[in-house]
Amino acid sequence: MGNNILIGQSGGPTVAINATLSGIVKGCREYYPDAVYYGARNGVKGILNETLVPLNEQLATEEQAYALETTPSAALGSCRVKLPKDLSDPMYDQIFAVFAKYGIGVFFYIGGNDSMDTVEKLSRKAAELGSDLRVVGVPKTIDNDLPFTDHTPGFGSAAKYVATTVQEIACDCAVYSDPSVTIVEIMGRDAGWLTAAAGIPRLYGEDCADLIYLPEVDFDSDRFLEDLRRKFRERTTLVVAVSEGIHTSDGTLYGSDPNGKKDVFGHTLLSGAAHRLCELVKAELGCKSRSVELNVPQRCASHCLSATDISESVLLGKAAVKAVFEGKTGVMITYLRNDDPAYSVRFGDVPVAQVANKTKYVPLEHISPNGCDVSDELLRQIAPLIAGELEIPRRGGLPCHFKVRFE
Repeated sequence: MGNNILIGQSGGPTVAINATLSGIVKGCREYYPDAVYYGARNGVKGILNETLVPLNEQLATEEQAYALETTPSAALGSCRVKLPKDLSDPMYDQIFAVFAKYGIGVFFYIGGNDSMDTVEKLSRKAAELGSDLRVVGVPKTIDNDLPFTDHTPGFGSAAKYVATTVQEIACDCAVYSDPSVTIVEIMGRDAGWLTAAAGIPRLYGEDCADLIYLPEVDFDSDRFLEDLRRKFRERTTLVVAVSEGIHTSDGTLYGSDPNGKKDVFGHTLLSGAAHRLCELVKAELGCKSRSVELNVPQRCASHCLSATDISESVLLGKAAVKAVFEGKTGVMITYLRNDDPAYSVRFGDVPVAQVANKTKYVPLEHISPNGCDVSDELLRQIAPLIAGELEIPRRGGLPCHFKVRFE
């Protein structure tokens, strides 16, 4: 293989995935100053379509890098492509032919669970071919559900947005004296880390979610109604945070697509757990109820960036390049939390085969016995990740976003 670098982004965007891209580019300048570092447009699709763009000049200055780091979404574009299980599939020959054509010796793929599946397959294919191509997975996901890493880039900023928004919703709802229930649906198909963040404001004596339901525990509608009745004895306006992936004991998702549609990775499409619960409350309790689906803003609210999240994401990208420089391949870069009174992290790596298609769940010991709240200890673990603010470049009062030029 050659000496050039290729970087791709995959899966759902976050406000930190571009900061990791910036970190990788900075690392490339430090460790591989003579290489061309390409960006693949729309992840694996960009490789298959040969839509690669050199990033050396577009990200040559600190000003350009900072603009990228504070821009939401995936600057290179994203995709949800599942590579064939059979490594003899012609798709792999096509991918490795593109690697050879552009002199690619290193491929960084920034993504979540499904993206690590891609890294694992390409690593095995390289070994099968006897290729010296190095492939490294660089984590991202607001769901925080990748194992073997303390947390994931993008989670801290998304958690900050969730905590802030739920606090503001609770403050707004409290102005009325009539009984009401506001149900806030938060991303998290399998793991409830992000939904748990709805409780963080209570660490500081602020309004927050009165009830919190995660997908780690089976959801029971009768118990839910009893939880509401109990809370109504304490106050008249209630705010409930629910993960989009809450499910009954038989595995039925409350927000499953009514037509049973699934994505390319076999995940059931979700559509409206909060709305269903809102209708249940109206029918059974007879009080005012409304649903709020936070949806896409959770992962693109750059006005609510966590400075900790962004700075760590840049350093993680640089750590990925350092790992390759030291000869690593077939690994995912990880955060390791230091055991110090003041919060800090260091970087490690883990074989990507141990991560691909695996899920890290919220430990049951941090979920209340009745399944409607989380522990303060868990909230204190998450709290440092949302700390700090960044000055965002603006024009006319609006953010200025960095755009990669593909032509």
